[in-house]
Amino acid sequence: MEGSFPHVRPRRLRRTDVLRRMVRETTLSADHLVAPLFVTEEPASSDVASMPGVRRVTLDDLRTEARALAELGVPAVLLFGVPEHKDASGSGADAAEGIVQRAVRAIKHEAPGLLVITDVCLCEYTDHGHCGVLDARGLPDNDVTLERIARVAVSHAAAGADVVAPSGMMDGGVRAIRAALDAAGHLDVALMAYAVKYASAFYGPFRDAAAGAPAFGDRRTHQMDPANAREALREAALDVAEGADVLMVKPAVPYLDVVARLRRRHAGVPIAAYHVSGEYAMLKAAAAAGWLDERAAVLETLLSIRRAGADIVITYYAKDVARWLRQDGR
Repeated sequence: MEGSFPHVRPRRLRRTDVLRRMVRETTLSADHLVAPLFVTEEPASSDVASMPGVRRVTLDDLRTEARALAELGVPAVLLFGVPEHKDASGSGADAAEGIVQRAVRAIKHEAPGLLVITDVCLCEYTDHGHCGVLDARGLPDNDVTLERIARVAVSHAAAGADVVAPSGMMDGGVRAIRAALDAAGHLDVALMAYAVKYASAFYGPFRDAAAGAPAFGDRRTHQMDPANAREALREAALDVAEGADVLMVKPAVPYLDVVARLRRRHAGVPIAAYHVSGEYAMLKAAAAAGWLDERAAVLETLLSIRRAGADIVITYYAKDVARWLRQDGR
């Protein structure tokens, strides 16, 4: 290189910390983070064994957690409910006094500036653990499920949610929810579509936390095949056409190529990437074994998600990262 371009020496701009900061192409700040939270109807908060540092929290502890996140500058949370009662239709998901509905109201009272995103799905509320109402074959009935999740989204909006996020990968879900929200007068509630959600091996710890593992079978009939990327572009285009305000890719790191392709294809649409439970657990396990520097590895990982094109990073490390960035003066 130096023979052809004798005056070009890229290392000049890496010589000092000030120079590196001035030419840095990608940044990571607390403004990019969303903290997932599990709120439970159990009498006490409890640790999630497979996700060190993550807890299922009661409504009282949720208020404390919301205040802590707001004080650190984390702008948003993604709520998952862990109800006490489950049934075949997931009736608790759209109950006015359901666990998520009460959690939204609690956060809005305790930390009114915090943006509240709610997961819209039935898997935590059904006794079979699948993402919809089942048909005679034991598979989610797409159109029946659309009616249910539309009601769930409206109930979350009525409780005060700022953004609803359907995660069940039902065809036409975004259209059904947008129509229901608008009809109920919730025109300003945004919709974050789990547009590209893969049938991933990295969800195991989440299912421990949310008590939402399928009682039988799996979710490959509605979640995407990990081998497919062109299909992801198709799914995302459909969701944009149906009214999605934000597109999400889940998981994040194994699918950074998909994040990058979506960024190019949908330049005007915000993109979120979910750094999921298995990705979190791997970093925690390696750090606990002393095999890597947790802080450095986490920051590098999340920066890679941003560099691929994600505007929003959903991560269980949100509180830690916000604290680390504050310590660094960022």
